[in-house]
Amino acid sequence: MITLHEIAKLLDHSTLQPFLTDEDIIKGCDIALQYNTATVCARPGDMPLVVKRLAGSDVLPCTVIGFPHGAHHMSVKCFEAEKALDDGCRELDMVLNIGQMLKGNEAYVQEEIQKLAEIAHNRDAILKVILETCYLSDEQKKIACRLSEAAGADFVKTSTGYGSAGATVADVQLMRAAVSEKVRVKASGGIRTLDMVLACRNAGAVRCGVSATVKIMEEARERLEKGILTEAPLQVVETAGGSY
Repeated sequence: MITLHEIAKLLDHSTLQPFLTDEDIIKGCDIALQYNTATVCARPGDMPLVVKRLAGSDVLPCTVIGFPHGAHHMSVKCFEAEKALDDGCRELDMVLNIGQMLKGNEAYVQEEIQKLAEIAHNRDAILKVILETCYLSDEQKKIACRLSEAAGADFVKTSTGYGSAGATVADVQLMRAAVSEKVRVKASGGIRTLDMVLACRNAGAVRCGVSATVKIMEEARERLEKGILTEAPLQVVETAGGSY
């Protein structure tokens, strides 16, 4: 059996869409507080508002670095990370440089991740590395996972939600197998149902980035009331596209 609390702590409630206003960010924080999710993952400029709204709770502020394309200059990503941590952020989800990864420039990719990992760890924060799996071959995904672990990342993560596709159970399984137990796995992009959350968990993910938190948690509550809330998904339907 699985509890509502355990499901909530699988979720990074995402408020990353470009059109969100301050009111939307506050509403997102309140949803996360209502269900006691793991984090609120918001845009870098929203961190002061998010940190203030979450103060005194165990829902952590999280932001994205080099989002969504991963092509920012390395120094810009480092500055963005430092600024987010100055603002009170506790978790950083960085997009690796996809172009450099596709080019085979493994030294660049690892160096960038290592710099950001050091910045995060020096401030008692954690670093997740977004691979954007829809653009990589299976072999490139494995290499990116190994580079992330060697560079000191705490998590590898499937997707931004803004690529051509999002999380798949197969990618979660591949990524879990590609890293040691020291590195955790986060699934994100197109996860909109409780069944997909549970399927990703069973495949090895310990976090899922979602904006459909209310829907997922209410599905869980309904199953609990019916006595059918289990760790096994009832029916998994994977979405073709990305987005949150």
